[in-house]
Amino acid sequence: MNLARRTTSAALLAITLTGAVAVGTVDAAPLPGPATALCDAATTFAGSPATGSLTTTGSLADPAYLCARPGDLLDVRIGDVHATQPSLGYDEVYYKLGRYTLGKDSINKKFDDWCEANGQVKATAAAPGATLSDPASFDCELPLGQETTESIAPMKTVVIGPGGRPYLTDGHHTLTSFYELPDGGPDLHVRLRVLDNLSGSSVPDFWAEMKRNKWVWDRDVDGNPVAVESLPEGVGLVNFADDRYRSLMYFARDIGFTAGTVPFQEFYWGSWVRSRSGVDLSTWNRNDPTSYLDTVKRVTTAQTALAADAVVEAGFTARELGVLAQWNDGKAEGKGEFAKLAKPFTDEKPGKLAYSLAYKGGLR
Repeated sequence: MNLARRTTSAALLAITLTGAVAVGTVDAAPLPGPATALCDAATTFAGSPATGSLTTTGSLADPAYLCARPGDLLDVRIGDVHATQPSLGYDEVYYKLGRYTLGKDSINKKFDDWCEANGQVKATAAAPGATLSDPASFDCELPLGQETTESIAPMKTVVIGPGGRPYLTDGHHTLTSFYELPDGGPDLHVRLRVLDNLSGSSVPDFWAEMKRNKWVWDRDVDGNPVAVESLPEGVGLVNFADDRYRSLMYFARDIGFTAGTVPFQEFYWGSWVRSRSGVDLSTWNRNDPTSYLDTVKRVTTAQTALAADAVVEAGFTARELGVLAQWNDGKAEGKGEFAKLAKPFTDEKPGKLAYSLAYKGGLR
C-alpha cells in the first residue's frame, strides 16, 4: 500500500520522528475553506513532502486533524472524538470489558482489538505488564507501514468536522471500551480511517452532509428524533444512553445477519426489532443467560425469515443490512455462532453473553 505524504509546518504541527504511523493517500481534492490555507501554508513552509516514520500528536489544537484527507489513517487521541450517536448497547461494552478483565485468552483480547482497530490485524505477543497506553509493550501482526486492503477494512472511521473536530462514525463501542480501561482513558491513541474532511463546512451544512451520507444516528432508544447539537461530546459510558435493542443485535451477529455492511447497521435492525419484528420481548431478562439466549434465537429466527428485498428501516432492505439466508448460517443449534454464544463462563472459551453477564453481574 502507499504511505500517505503529509507535509507539516513545525510551527503548526507537532511531529515525533519515532515509530512509523502509516497514513492513507492524499490524492483527494483540496479541502474547502480555512483548511486549504492552513495545509497549503504547511506545504510551502516544508518545501517537500514528508514520508514514512511520522507520528502526529493528535489534539484539537493540532492541525493534523484539520489537514486529514479521505483515506488517511489518522492517529487520534480518543478523548478528542465527537460522537455521532446518542446511545450504545451497554451489553456489548460489558462483553468487551469482561473479556479484557476476566478473559481466558493467552494474549489479552484488548491487544487484539487495538491492533485490529489500528489496521494491524491482531496481537501476536504481549510483554508481562503490557498496557494499551504503551504500544511498544505488545506486538501486532502487521508492522506499521505494511497495512493491506484487508487490514484497513475493519478500522473504525471518522469524518473531520468544522474546526477540525473528528466525528466518529464507527467504533463508539470499541473506543468506549478502551476509554473505560485503567490503561486506556481519554489520552489513549488509536488510528482511525478518514471518510471525509468537511472542516470547511458551516455547522448546518456539515450536519446536512452527515445525514445525507447516513453517517449519523439521530434517534434515541425509543426511536424519537435527537437534535444533533445534543449528541455526546465524546466517548465513555457516562455519555451515552443504554439501547437494549442495539445490545441484542450485537449478539445476533453471524446468527441472523452479517455485520459491517452499512454504518449504524445494528441500530437499523434494533429499530425493526422494537417496532416491526413482531417478536414479543416482554419476558426478556437481560440478566439471565437462558432468557437472553432464547431472545437472541427468536429475534434472529424472525430476521432470517424476512425476504431479502423486504425494507427493514430507512429504506435499507434486509439484504443491504446483511441478513443471512438461513438461521445460524445454516448450522444446527449446537454448532456455529449460536453454539459459541451459548457457552457458559465456566467453559474454556466462554461465549460473548457469558462475559457480558459476568462483568455486569459485579465481577468487575
